[in-house]
Amino acid sequence: MSDIKVLHQANDQFGTISVIDDDHFRILSFGDNDEQSKMLRLAPYIPQHTYVQAMLLSLLFIKPKSAIILGLGGGALIHALRHCDAAIKLTAVELRADVIDIAKRYFQLPIGKKLQLVNQDANVFLQEKLHKKVDVIYADMYVEQGVDKNQLTEVFITSCLQQLKTDGLLVLNCWKEHSRDQQLLAHLKAQFSEVFACLTNGGNWVVFATNTPGCFEAANNKAAIQALSQQLEVNVSRSLNRFGPWE
Repeated sequence: MSDIKVLHQANDQFGTISVIDDDHFRILSFGDNDEQSKMLRLAPYIPQHTYVQAMLLSLLFIKPKSAIILGLGGGALIHALRHCDAAIKLTAVELRADVIDIAKRYFQLPIGKKLQLVNQDANVFLQEKLHKKVDVIYADMYVEQGVDKNQLTEVFITSCLQQLKTDGLLVLNCWKEHSRDQQLLAHLKAQFSEVFACLTNGGNWVVFATNTPGCFEAANNKAAIQALSQQLEVNVSRSLNRFGPWE
């Protein structure tokens, strides 16, 4: 059995941040029995959590040249996106300075000219509208108590739309309980013509929203699914088993 070690622990105004290692995996935790991010040390680009795998279904629907990631964690999305296309321009916005430092130090974050790290409240970042519009926004804003409630608001959804290109895609990572959130659905449908979602085995509700007609038809493209599975080294068809329109 592998030895589990606590490599690092920090406290800020939002709570405790821990880095745990068992020789094979490295885990970022914001609370007891919590896995905020998980990395296979020998292959950090392979997404370990089912919610990250589900968020990466986005690559079936759009070939992004640029993306904003709201909520850095251990950088799992960055690793996978960079592995699929080293040319994507990525901006990661993270509220907690310690999380940025930890991602660099313990999670092999692929630092380079194509990655911009911003230590700021994501809500403020969006409302300032200083960033160029992007192809995809990935919103994965979590605190110790769960999903950041701001991520579920009309103001947030509208701000995301204003930061997306005309054919852009918004991807939200929520929890299963939010699949019954009719207010969130109404906010999304007021801004986007196409709203789909996926329920993961881990209990996450991952939402995809766009104004591009037919964007999600690629969910039925077996060749594209196989190609993406090979790129990510995970079977993305498992995430598609519970993918469909959110009504």
